[in-house]
Amino acid sequence: MPIITVSRMYGSGGSEVAALVSAALGWTLLDNALVEAVAERLGVSAAEVSAREERVPSLAERVAETLALGSPELLTPMSNTVIQPTEDRLLEVTRRVVADAAARGPAVIVGRGAQMMLAERDALHVFCVAPFEDLVARARTRTRPGERRRPERIVEETNRHREQYVERHWGRSWRAAENYHVAVNTGWLGVDGAAALVEQAARRRFGL
Repeated sequence: MPIITVSRMYGSGGSEVAALVSAALGWTLLDNALVEAVAERLGVSAAEVSAREERVPSLAERVAETLALGSPELLTPMSNTVIQPTEDRLLEVTRRVVADAAARGPAVIVGRGAQMMLAERDALHVFCVAPFEDLVARARTRTRPGERRRPERIVEETNRHREQYVERHWGRSWRAAENYHVAVNTGWLGVDGAAALVEQAARRRFGL
């Protein structure tokens, strides 16, 4: 089944590009739906999965995870609070959801290391980028009320987490050109222009 993976710098509008491409092709879109599927299989909320995806746990989180595995009674209160899935478990389930989606296809899969998970597959791997000032401008429109971090810091931290996530689990550079077939600059092309270019590339690659 034909598959498109869309990796994206935070603030590039990559999710919007993926949505437009999936709509134009009539393919399944896995973005928030992927998070929900992983959460359902793990028995936790989508918000909990979303908060931990595409990032490497901090030292404190890794220590807590190790303690929970060794002595769960130390971290589990009397209220029977569910212990959060480990980093490895989260990745394992994400792999399964991505593999299932790829088997059913055709689909457009957003982020979550899908370009690495499906690196050996006949897929179209896309990377959405933009100049830093454009990333910050888009991040500013998405900043939640009460968020104390400046948009510049959100962009830097989120993209750093995505870099570390790919490096930790696949030993590859997230930004490396060899990971992708197409890179689109949404700061130059706009979201609509980038989506049109990706759609054209997909039709050519898959003979649509």
